[in-house]
Amino acid sequence: ALLRAAHPLLKRAPNGGRVVVIGSKNVPAPGPGAAAYSASKAALTQLARVAALEWGSDGIRVNVLHPNAVFDTGIWTEDVLRTRAASYGLTVEQYKRNNVLRVEVTSRDVAELAAEMCGPLFAKTTGAQLPVDGGNERVI
Repeated sequence: ALLRAAHPLLKRAPNGGRVVVIGSKNVPAPGPGAAAYSASKAALTQLARVAALEWGSDGIRVNVLHPNAVFDTGIWTEDVLRTRAASYGLTVEQYKRNNVLRVEVTSRDVAELAAEMCGPLFAKTTGAQLPVDGGNERVI
């Protein structure tokens, strides 16, 4: 409903409309216990892909970011982090950096890339799905 409501306004944008949808690493690589979350993010990704196809002729770009877990958000309490890390035999700090580059992905990282995707560097890109995950071995 939000995309549909935004379309007429985006269509009137003087330099073309821009949409960046926040998907999830769980779209290409779902994890156990995350069926509903993974399915909802996959559905959102499909909506974005269709919007990219349908809105391109209106000059509207629609792209998707797929972050891995972003630990500086409210859903990751210390208890949740400890439990998840322990289930993988890792410390919390190891769990936060459990990717190929051994980096923690922050909400700022995701926000900065989303802003960049709205700028001139991505002016000729639509329908793209870009991971923000430090290199997730299940996705690569």
